[in-house]
Amino acid sequence: MSDDRQAHWDHVYATKQDDEVSWYEPKPDHSLELVDAALSEGARSIVDIGGGTSRLVDGLIRRDLDRLAVLDVSESALARSRDRLGPLARKVEWISADVTDLDDLGVFDIWHDRAVFHFLITEEDRRRYRDLAAKTLPAGGRLIIATFGPDGPNRCSGLDVRRYDRALLSSELGAGFIPARDQIVDHQTPAGRHQQFLYAMFVRR
Repeated sequence: MSDDRQAHWDHVYATKQDDEVSWYEPKPDHSLELVDAALSEGARSIVDIGGGTSRLVDGLIRRDLDRLAVLDVSESALARSRDRLGPLARKVEWISADVTDLDDLGVFDIWHDRAVFHFLITEEDRRRYRDLAAKTLPAGGRLIIATFGPDGPNRCSGLDVRRYDRALLSSELGAGFIPARDQIVDHQTPAGRHQQFLYAMFVRR
């Protein structure tokens, strides 16, 4: 599965420019708002799951962090982000991996994921994701996650996805994560279509 995922996403990034993929955001304001809320409460490190070519790292690199990492299954996407950042890329730990294949990431205060979790359609993949997040975050750590909302699309980039409301997402993450805040967001794609996202923050119990 990991090889298939890598091949799929490497192909996506090889055939589309950053502003041609549906999830592109010139500035990820909703994510930054939640990250800044966690930073204001003492968080000092963050891993961006599925960061790819997201502009989130551009904002994070200017914040006072002890550790900043971007993880993505596509090395092509990470290479594109490194090229975009130039010398600033040295401030980032780049992790080329499938999040469902990893056993350890070390410890981070913030786990951020915009649009990875909803691609995990098997129970085993979701369990491995949840277990790694629980291992990565200390008590009081923040899990920030954005998935397709109840009225979001059923497929994205040629793949099936799962849609979530706050209750289902909380149930999937389990008792180890306490819901803190959530918001439904209407995302307009570069093609002018609208996608409903659920943005949520959880606290590690």
